[in-house]
Formats: sequence, C-alpha cells, structure tokens
Amino acid sequence: MDALVEKLKSNEFAAELLTRCNFPPPGSKINCAVSGGNDSMAMLLLAVLNGCEVTAFHVDHSLRQGSDQESKIVAQLAGQLGASFVSKTVKVEPGANLEARARDARFAVLPESVATGHTADDQAETLMINLLRGAGLQGLAGMRHNHSHPILNLRRSETEMLCRELEIKCVVDPTNADLKFLRNQVRQQLLPLMNEVSQRDVAQILARQADLFRDDSDFLDDLAKQIDPTDAKALTVAPIALARRAVRVWLTETYPPDAATVERVLDVARGATTACEIGMNREVRRSNQRLQINSKQ
Repeated sequence: MDALVEKLKSNEFAAELLTRCNFPPPGSKINCAVSGGNDSMAMLLLAVLNGCEVTAFHVDHSLRQGSDQESKIVAQLAGQLGASFVSKTVKVEPGANLEARARDARFAVLPESVATGHTADDQAETLMINLLRGAGLQGLAGMRHNHSHPILNLRRSETEMLCRELEIKCVVDPTNADLKFLRNQVRQQLLPLMNEVSQRDVAQILARQADLFRDDSDFLDDLAKQIDPTDAKALTVAPIALARRAVRVWLTETYPPDAATVERVLDVARGATTACEIGMNREVRRSNQRLQINSKQ
C-alpha cells in the first residue's frame, strides 16, 4: 500500500470530512473531474477514502502556457492512490464567453454524470451569479446534492486544509485571480463585502437558501410539467408563475435562461410578436398557435 493511502486512512480530518460527503457506496465506480486544484484533488482523495473505484479525468483546455504539464500532477496523485487516470485535451480559443465555452468543451469530453469538486462556496457563488443573471427560482436552487457533486457540503477552506495536511501538490490556476470573470468578482469582491456588511459568513447562509429554493423549485416543476410549453394558448391562460416555469424548463439545456428570455418567449405565446431570440443562435417562433425552437438562418 502506498504511504499516502496509509496516511489518508489514518487522517482524522479526512474521516470527518467524508461524513459530510455524498459519494456512492464503497466499491462503486465513480468518474471524477480533477483539474489539479485543491477542491478536485480533495474530492479525489475522499473518493478513494470512501472505497470507491475511482477514475480521475483531467482536461487541458490549451489556454495557457504549461497547462499540458498539469495533467502530470493529477496523474501522479491518482497513481499514488491506486486510481485510474484519463487525460483529455481540447482547444479553446481566447475571446468572448471564455468561461462558458471552456465549460462546454470540458463536459463534451467528460463522461456523463462525472463528479465535480464543487463546494458550498461554489454553491454560494453560483446562487449570486444566477441572481445577477435574473435566472429565477430554478437558478437560485443552485447545484443538487448528489453523486455528481459529492463534496458540496464542504467548504473551500476545508479542501485546502486537507491538501495541506496530506502535503498534496496542487495546481494554481492564475485565471482564478482575473477579475474580468464574473465568478472571480463575486468570489473576491461581492461575497467578502456581504460578509463585512452582514457580519456573518454568507456562503453558509446562501447554501442553505439554495436548498430551500430547490424544494420550492421542484414543487413548481411538477406543476409546470402539466403545461405544454409549445402550446401558445396553454401558456397564455396558465398562471404566470407556472407559465414562466414551463418555458424555463423547456429552454434549459445545461443552464437556465435568464428572466428576460423567458418573458420574450411568453410575448411570442401571447401573439405580441411572432419570434424572439433565445441565445446560442436559436429562436422561438410561433405558427398556428404552436411554439418551436429553430436555428436562426
């Protein structure tokens, strides 16, 4: 047995963190997206400690010099832990919507339902970003507590501490300090200011709020499923809250549309206009009281 595995199994802090994680049962196979940062490396450690059969997937986005070397750091840790390792390389060109394009490229080469190292801090940031986007209740529900987000109850400070205690070498992504990205502004400026103003740890509060929003969101989803979002008349006569929900569910692929997009679609349903843009070079068009999603010509 590798010395690191012995050290991991005897680490009381790791054992305590594992009680708050949501991994599948010991012996289950799990694919983990591991960038090399503290959060994903801690997830890899805890998945192995839980007794899962782990495969670590690393994706190089080819965005910065030397990024191809980061996979070696992940591969080394996976080898020490007895986990399998898979490396993927994608090409993401610099430009607008870089974060979104990199995310899409990453998940395009990762297995379905891959586990990610999102923490309670990421949940709080996601809630605030979705609030700023006007994503509505569904966006405020954030990420679900499931096997795809096994360390969502942990804090970023805890994943960092675990890696320090076990002397794990981690990758430092310089783009995490770049304030041109909205998430970094929320992380480094907005949430610290909210902490200062409220004199509280707002990340924990926001994470709990996301759980409450999710319960409400699931209930409304069940009601909204009774409405055909392609039926313009049905949308028009339905209670507005459920009509919005039906449209939002219909348009959601990975991330929910913003409130303005939903309202544009409802205007099409009401007959105020015959078509509207919904992003990603797509539009919703009404014909014979039916709504359809089409690619823009």
